Amino acid sequence: MSEIAKVFQKLKAQGDGALIGYVTGGDPEPRFTPVIAEALVKGGVDILELGVPFSDPIADGPTIQAASVRALQAGTTPKMVLGMAGEVKKKHSVPIVILTYYNPVFRMGLENFFRLASNCGVDGVVVPDLPVEEAEAYREAARTCGVDTIFLAAPSTTNERLRKIVGCTSGFLYLVSHFGVTGAREALEDSTVQLIKRVLPYTVGRVPLAVGFGVSKPEHAKLIIQSGADGVIVGSAFVNIVHRHQVDAGRMLEEIEKLACRLKEAMNRR
Repeated sequence: MSEIAKVFQKLKAQGDGALIGYVTGGDPEPRFTPVIAEALVKGGVDILELGVPFSDPIADGPTIQAASVRALQAGTTPKMVLGMAGEVKKKHSVPIVILTYYNPVFRMGLENFFRLASNCGVDGVVVPDLPVEEAEAYREAARTCGVDTIFLAAPSTTNERLRKIVGCTSGFLYLVSHFGVTGAREALEDSTVQLIKRVLPYTVGRVPLAVGFGVSKPEHAKLIIQSGADGVIVGSAFVNIVHRHQVDAGRMLEEIEKLACRLKEAMNRR
């Protein structure tokens, strides 16, 4: 059983949902990422997701796009983000997921990428622009190195294709809560609850279900967990804090930890 699966299993036994916190590696500068990760863990994040900055992040909205630009301007590379994961793993036992687009993986080569990722303590990888139908060699390289392959499903995913994705994903299924790109939203759409209920029969007893895109408030997280999901993925809300307070690191870390704590407290099923 992978480290990610163990976390979901433990939290389920406790009656808790998993909080997965995302930040872009190297934003606003590479030296900040390990301390931001520490603030997230202190706040209660169960799984840390580090984004590899990319020049054309097609699944991301303005907030994470801007974070990628800042990170790239600061000289961040994919290998540096993997190194950041390794630095965090030396201090914390929290599972780490890397989110990257396929181009950096392709450029490094599948075997080289996953070997380095595994050596740096990476537990899972999400590639938004890699369809399951074209991922056989990718999945084999990941499996050989003991890294979970985490696929995404969307509101437009047909039931037939959903069944295939669930059969291929490991660690958890990343459910995109709404049409469009990433970005914090004021309200959780009713359609998100209906989507969770549609997907659950395919995931229950097979793989944990985590919901992301637009989730930014404790009440969002609470409703998602109450609707039957196993985890909540929050990214843009944390990245917004990094952006607002990039010249005041103390304030940045304090607000990140505080938001993580509030989100985690809202996710107790008991």
